[in-house]
Amino acid sequence: MRVLLVEDESAISGFLKEGLEEEGFAVDVANNGRKGLELAMDYINEYDIILLDWMLPGVSGIEICRNVRKENKTVPIIFLTAKDTVDDTVFGLETGANDYLKKPFAFEELLARMRVLLRNSAGEQTVFKTRNISMNIDSHQVTKNGEIVELTQKEFALLEYLLRNNGKVCRRTRIMEKIWDIHFDKDTSVIDVFINGLRKKLDDKNEESIIQTIRGIGYKINESQ
Repeated sequence: MRVLLVEDESAISGFLKEGLEEEGFAVDVANNGRKGLELAMDYINEYDIILLDWMLPGVSGIEICRNVRKENKTVPIIFLTAKDTVDDTVFGLETGANDYLKKPFAFEELLARMRVLLRNSAGEQTVFKTRNISMNIDSHQVTKNGEIVELTQKEFALLEYLLRNNGKVCRRTRIMEKIWDIHFDKDTSVIDVFINGLRKKLDDKNEESIIQTIRGIGYKINESQ
């Protein structure tokens, strides 16, 4: 899951970025409105959710929200702001935001609201199954033959991305963008390390790997045995 965080207070943005990455999100941060608008419009269909401060230098959060909504009607947007009147809330929601969180707020509350919006957007699937493997996004658990498999945050995020794109080839560059938040072509060998880690934990001996390598391109879920 890829998040755009537009927040000019470095202490807040640093805290949120660290917390969200620990939860398996890839996070882009913009510390002013102009950069936030640039990222939002350049990657208009790439972000799964946008966290947007209202009062920003350069371009306001309201203006960013309006511009995003002209091009993308469905991406969830949450305003993070010190404004707290009923009129402010109504105005923000009428601009196109899905939710509104007053500062200061608890990280767990933000995370809960994000997960609700992510589930609701396009009727998002929360349970994925392939062969004897099951992944539950809500409980953040993966099981094999009913037994819990312990995965790191990155392993979980990588497997989730592959399962969400079941039947499709996931290109290495897109995996780097979605899971490692790297937007340019560079050494992608780190992916191989995590793929091998998943295979060791998920595969059965003498059977084809659940994760199929598409040579020179990327990976896909292999449901055949």
